[in-house]
Amino acid sequence: MAGVRLLAGTRKGAFILSSNEGRKRWDVAGPYFSGWEIYHVNGSPVNPDRLYASQSSGWFGQHLQRSDDGGQTWKPVGNEFVYDGIPGTHQWFDGTRRPWEFKRVWHLQPSLLDTDEVYAGVEDAALFKSTDGGVTWIELSGLRMNDTGPQWQPGAGGMCLHTIMLDPNDPGQIFVAISAAGVFRSNDNGSSWKPINRGLVSNYIPDPTAEIGHCVHKLAMHKSRPEVLFMQKHWDVMRSDDCGDNWYEISGNLPTDFGFAIDVHAHEPDTVYVIPIKSDAEHFVDGCLQVFRSRSGGNEWEPLKKGLPQRNCYVNVLRDAMAVDSLESCGIYFGTSGGQVYASRDSGDSWEAIVHDLPAVLSVEVQTLP
Repeated sequence: MAGVRLLAGTRKGAFILSSNEGRKRWDVAGPYFSGWEIYHVNGSPVNPDRLYASQSSGWFGQHLQRSDDGGQTWKPVGNEFVYDGIPGTHQWFDGTRRPWEFKRVWHLQPSLLDTDEVYAGVEDAALFKSTDGGVTWIELSGLRMNDTGPQWQPGAGGMCLHTIMLDPNDPGQIFVAISAAGVFRSNDNGSSWKPINRGLVSNYIPDPTAEIGHCVHKLAMHKSRPEVLFMQKHWDVMRSDDCGDNWYEISGNLPTDFGFAIDVHAHEPDTVYVIPIKSDAEHFVDGCLQVFRSRSGGNEWEPLKKGLPQRNCYVNVLRDAMAVDSLESCGIYFGTSGGQVYASRDSGDSWEAIVHDLPAVLSVEVQTLP
């Protein structure tokens, strides 16, 4: 029988929540790496037993962990990153400092085709790739060396490469998002990159329509239609119908167009979910928690609040803390800064908290198991 495994990264460890196809009862395992910030946990679409975790600490720096048995046991990997062929050119495990280093692995994206291939987006913004299950890494330096690089600026959370999307129809096409630089696309497996931010307007930068400088919070796509991209931006929900060459706003009737998370229904490529928050200063909406859904690909949005707290609720949902499963009745999941993980078994019509009182949730990923 099919089942679901949720991978939750939190401020104080990783947790794995599992259920059968009914998704009515959940088992909670963890914390793994108790006391450590686990910014992102993700699993391979090719091999559900292969998991990766970004483990970091202000005291001990950045580590990576890998599991080959669905999270039951873990081992450290990534002891060596390589920049331009020189091992150890960042702060890693032993704390050595070399000419260039990064602060944190924000996002881990396993390959859609190869169990041992995985990408890592880091702060300060750069993209790495491993072809041996995370043991060694090579920087795809064409991104950081892009002509626009000197114009990149950090957002409030740092200059982070936080989103990596792989085109299921074209293995050479990769999308990344950087805060606060914008969106970039490669059509040659990461060798060269093009900024794709036409149509974005950001009134908080000197030139609101500049090619570079937009604070993109998250991207999403549906695997059946990878040319259509959805974006939650620092103000504005956006859509592109041409692989990011042009963007237009779809904020429509949302109560506020600020937020972090965005995702797409597993079986309905025009059904999109966002979780609006009040502003960049107030990361909540009037004391209530609501998910908004568009069934038309944007502009027309409906609130989804059944089962969600509507009074005295002041939690936030971060950019990697929302995910969808691929079961027939699509499940939607998100985690909050208050330590709750909410689930909907009916595409968002109703919700329930499947776990309370975790540390603040930083990321949620989902695996649909055979």
